[in-house]
Amino acid sequence: MTGTEGGRKPSLFAFHSVNLTPAFCRTIALLVFLGAALAARTADAHAFPDRSEPRVGSTVAVSPPEVKIWFDAPLEPVFCSIKVLDSQGNRVDRGDGRLDASDNHLLRVSLPPLQPGKYTVYWSVVAWDGHRTEGNFSFEVGR
Repeated sequence: MTGTEGGRKPSLFAFHSVNLTPAFCRTIALLVFLGAALAARTADAHAFPDRSEPRVGSTVAVSPPEVKIWFDAPLEPVFCSIKVLDSQGNRVDRGDGRLDASDNHLLRVSLPPLQPGKYTVYWSVVAWDGHRTEGNFSFEVGR
């Protein structure tokens, strides 16, 4: 034996039948990349608030016309809700909570003129991938 069999150099791998052509290597690399991308998307599946108006914990001088919350992921409009309660637990928003028609990251609800006091915003959303998150924050209208 001369160290080659049928014109092939000996391989260090035990599976001689695999032909590691450039096309095969590109296919494996693509599958690894897609698997990693899918794993990363699954890990970041929940939608969380990015910012709000009024800001969390803020005191505003005048009553805002609406509450807006921007999220870090697209939302599913059918399963989103937002409401605003006063310090006695009475609902004070106009009941028109909705996902913005031109921005699927923005949840909003209209407000009538609010009296000075503390208000709590309760929200519940479902991201496009089906994961639900919910929470609340307060703001105050100046006295």
